[in-house]
Amino acid sequence: MQTESADRPGRAVGAPDRNEAVLRYVLERRAALHPDRPFLRFPDGSHIAYQAFCRSVQELAAGLAALGVKQGDNVNVWLPNTVGIVRVWFAINWLGAVYVPINTAYRGGVLAHVLANGGASVLVASGELLGRLQDVDRGAIRTIVVQGGAKGGADTVIEGVELAPLAAVARDAAELPPLARPIEPWDPQSIIYTSGTTGRSKGVVSSYAHMWHMGGPASYPMLDETDSVLCFLPFFHIGGTLPVLLMLDRGGAVGLGGDFSTDGFWPAVHATQATYCILLGVMSSFLMKRPPSAEDRRHTLRKVTMIPLPGDSQAFAGRFGVDVWTLFNMTELNTPIVSERNPATPGTCGKARPGNELRIVDAQDREVAPGETGELIVRSDAPWALNSGYFGDPEATAAAWRNGWFHTGDAFRRDADGNYFFVDRMKDAIRRRGENISSFEVEAEILAHPAVRECAVVGVPSEHSEDDVLAIVAPAPGATIDPAELLGFLQPRLAHFMVPRYIRVVPDLPRTPTQKIEKYVLRAEGVTDATWDRERAGVRIRREKLSG
Repeated sequence: MQTESADRPGRAVGAPDRNEAVLRYVLERRAALHPDRPFLRFPDGSHIAYQAFCRSVQELAAGLAALGVKQGDNVNVWLPNTVGIVRVWFAINWLGAVYVPINTAYRGGVLAHVLANGGASVLVASGELLGRLQDVDRGAIRTIVVQGGAKGGADTVIEGVELAPLAAVARDAAELPPLARPIEPWDPQSIIYTSGTTGRSKGVVSSYAHMWHMGGPASYPMLDETDSVLCFLPFFHIGGTLPVLLMLDRGGAVGLGGDFSTDGFWPAVHATQATYCILLGVMSSFLMKRPPSAEDRRHTLRKVTMIPLPGDSQAFAGRFGVDVWTLFNMTELNTPIVSERNPATPGTCGKARPGNELRIVDAQDREVAPGETGELIVRSDAPWALNSGYFGDPEATAAAWRNGWFHTGDAFRRDADGNYFFVDRMKDAIRRRGENISSFEVEAEILAHPAVRECAVVGVPSEHSEDDVLAIVAPAPGATIDPAELLGFLQPRLAHFMVPRYIRVVPDLPRTPTQKIEKYVLRAEGVTDATWDRERAGVRIRREKLSG
C-alpha cells in the first residue's frame, strides 16, 4: 500500500493540551500576556486589544448564561461579519457551549432545516433578518437575542419566541457561573454547515483539537505573532472562522475587512496593516486584471495563500512583492496538503503534511496507481484531528467515514514527487468520447481570458454518446465575450477533447448561499437557445495526427 504519512520530525501524535487549543483558555492567556496588543483591526484604522476584547467576551458570556445557555448547549448565530459576531462566538465558547453559525443568505426551507438540525433554543441574530423567521419552522428556538434594529420596528413579534436586545444582555463578568467541568480539546467547538449542491446542508462537528490541527504551525508555517491576517470571508464558513483562530493561537491580529471587492482590497490591507490573507477562487485573478500602478508594492502585505493555485501565481508574487503558498482543505479536514513557499509546480495543492495519511482510491477504496485519478481519502495519526461527524446525520457520517478513512468526495492525482493535484469534484468529472475531462482544468484556462470574470464547465448529453462540454461564462466588468474568439483563445491551451463544444454567456452564475456554483442548475438548464454551438458554427476541432 502506497500512502503518504508523517514519519518525519514534528509529526503530531496526540491531542493538544487544553491550554493551547481551547478558545477560552487561549484568550485568557493572551489577554494576560499581551493586554494592549491589537487583536481585531477595523477598516477605519481602529482596533480592540486582547484584554479589552476578553473583558467584553466575559460580560456577554455572563449575559448568555443568564438566558439559560450552559456548557454543551448549541447556540445559533446569524450575524454579518463584524466585531459583534466574533464577540458572540467567543462568549458562547467561553461557556463551553457550541457555536453554530448560520449563513446570512439562508431563508425558507434551508433555514428551517439548519434550525431544526442544530436543536438550539437560543439564536443570536441580526434584527434585519428577523422577518425571515416569521413563516418558517424555528425548531427549538425560544429566545432570540437581537443585534440592531428589526426591519419591522421595535414592536416586531415572533410567536412563541422571546426577543432580547443584544445591547442589554451583557452583565458583570463577576456573575459568570463556574464551568461544570473543564472544557477539553475533544469537546465540540463549532458546527459549521457545508452547503451541498444537491442534498441538504450538513453540519460539520469540529472539536477544539480539530480546529487546532487545522490551523497549527504545520498547516500555516508562514504565520507568527507579528502577523495581521486580513479576513473578508464569512464567519459562517471555515474560511472566515479559521483566520481568527490562527491569530488567537499565535498572538497576532485579525483585520476585519468586510466583503471582498477588487477596488476595496488594497485599502483594507492598508487600514488593517495586513501582512497575510487567503485568496479564494478568482480573487487573485481580479486583482491581477487591474491596471498596474506604482501602488502595487506600497502595502504591508507580504504573504498570501491562493486556493487553488492559479497559473499566474509567480507573476502575482512578482508584481505585488509577496510570497505565495497553496493548500487543500475542507471544513471536515485539518489542512492535510500544504505547499512550500512559492511552489513552482503548476496546479499543485502541495504535499502531505506531517500528521496525516493520504490515499487516492477507486470506488471500492482500492488504491490507484501513481498518476491515476481517484478519490482522496484521509486519516490522521492524532486523535480528534479531523471532524467528529455530521451533526444529527449518522448515515452521512457513516458514508463519509467508511473503512476508517474520511472520504473527501474530491478527485485527485499524485505525481512521483509526492505533489497532489485536485482534479475535480467526483460528481463533476466529464466523460467525452473515451476521455475523462476535469472541469476544474478547463475552467482554469477559461479564466485566463481577460474578459472572463467567472465560469463553470459541465457535461451535457451528446448525440454521439457520453458527454459534450458546455462552458457557461460571465464577463468581467466592462467586457464582452465573443464565444468564437474565446474558443480560439482556448484551442492552443487545451487538449482537443477538452475544448468546449458549447459556450453560453450569462451575467452571473447561480450560487448556493455559501457561494458555491450550482452546477446542477447549469446541467439541468443544459444547452439553451442562447447557447453558442461551435459545430453549428462550422468549427471542427480534431486530434492532431503525428507522423511518427
